Amino acid sequence: MMKSAKKMFYPAALAAGVLLSSSAMAFEDFQITESSVPGAAVNTFTADRIVGGYQEIVTFGAGTFDVSILWTAGQFFDDGTGIASQVGGFGPNTYDMYGLFQASGTFVSNGAGGSLFSFNSGGTLDLLIDADKDNAYTAPLTGDLAWTATGNTADDILLATGEVLSGAGVLDPTLSTCGPGVNCGSFGTNTDFNLTDAGKDFFTAPVPFYNVSFQSGQFDQFNVSGTQSIVGSLDAVFNVPEPSALALFGLGLLGMGGVARRKTKAKA
Repeated sequence: MMKSAKKMFYPAALAAGVLLSSSAMAFEDFQITESSVPGAAVNTFTADRIVGGYQEIVTFGAGTFDVSILWTAGQFFDDGTGIASQVGGFGPNTYDMYGLFQASGTFVSNGAGGSLFSFNSGGTLDLLIDADKDNAYTAPLTGDLAWTATGNTADDILLATGEVLSGAGVLDPTLSTCGPGVNCGSFGTNTDFNLTDAGKDFFTAPVPFYNVSFQSGQFDQFNVSGTQSIVGSLDAVFNVPEPSALALFGLGLLGMGGVARRKTKAKA
């Protein structure tokens, strides 16, 4: 069950990633060496973002929120073009890459039936590889931020850790893309990014690697109360502007993203 949940967001995330990557905003290049993953074939390439989808469990209080995200990588991109790689695939030589993200923050009404979100500093990010694709997670319980391992995660490879530095987001149900309840807002978080030894074998350039990462997400409609499960797309890039600016930039692409996601669902 949860194994499929780790992959179910890939088509929508891929569509959104293509559109975001085709924008005028450029991100820093980095080099991936996939042969460092046990069982992967030799393959080295340059990319500027990692596209994926996520499931988010968020609990809202009186003007506060606590959030926990399970993100699954779907594909690497460079200048708007998808790169042939072994991540998220099926068959021999493939592997899964995923992230566990926890954070907290505050929110206020934006006067349009939505909300503005601000992330506190101090949350956490772990980026891992499941080389043999045999793990699984279940969602946190109410008020709990920890995803529970229900498969074999003991052999997963920790690539990097990070701490949340800042972040911003907006939910706006008046957006034209939000009619069917998809692409109703965006968010961005800024974290530091500390590679492990295994991570240095995977992210092989530049050296030293970037010390700041950014996660740019889009999400579907949800109620800002109680505990909610939210899905959406999320890109990872490195050494970028402040997340508040990129969260607003993401809103400008919601129209295109909404069209792409509706087309994807129509084909399913």
